[in-house]
Amino acid sequence: MTDTFPTRRLLLTTGALAAGGLLMREPALAQAPLAATPECHDGDTATVRQTEGPFFKPSSPERAELIEPGMAGQPIELVGFVLARACRPVANALVDLWQADANGDYDNSGFRLRGHVRADTEGRYRFRTVVPGAYEGRTRHFHVKVAPPAGRLLTTQLYFPGEPKNARDGLFRKELLIRTAKNEGWLAGRFDFVLDMR
Repeated sequence: MTDTFPTRRLLLTTGALAAGGLLMREPALAQAPLAATPECHDGDTATVRQTEGPFFKPSSPERAELIEPGMAGQPIELVGFVLARACRPVANALVDLWQADANGDYDNSGFRLRGHVRADTEGRYRFRTVVPGAYEGRTRHFHVKVAPPAGRLLTTQLYFPGEPKNARDGLFRKELLIRTAKNEGWLAGRFDFVLDMR
């Protein structure tokens, strides 16, 4: 099949999308390129679906910056693309993220460490937050819902590589591992969502 998005395909297949370079505004946080996850080829399977769990709250604020002053935890910038199975960007997809804090606790009364963004015209999204803590029975993870402008909602969870609790968490899936790299006190994370749409 002819690739009608050669620039994007080059980014996806070579890992040339720096977690900071294309998706961040602060060049000081730009980092080494992170490979696509999963690498998208025409007709690839969609991102694995998972339960939303008991802590989802609708109507999160629209914001990419989830870190608040004085918040404990390792800062992380999570970036990536929202793509269709044909590897085309899904512009304006809503990406909703919620998570536990560094101690493994969720804010169930407010919207701390909860927010959503819209993917840009190239399907790119970005969040700046902290690495969630593990808690009883669960390894570190983000919860995410990705809603295209038209099509089926994806609900899933994202995991961190090298976590001891991964092997003991019954929900863990290696297909949902974030790619990570360190940069000047920040952790860079990348995950590309492939939606079940052509």
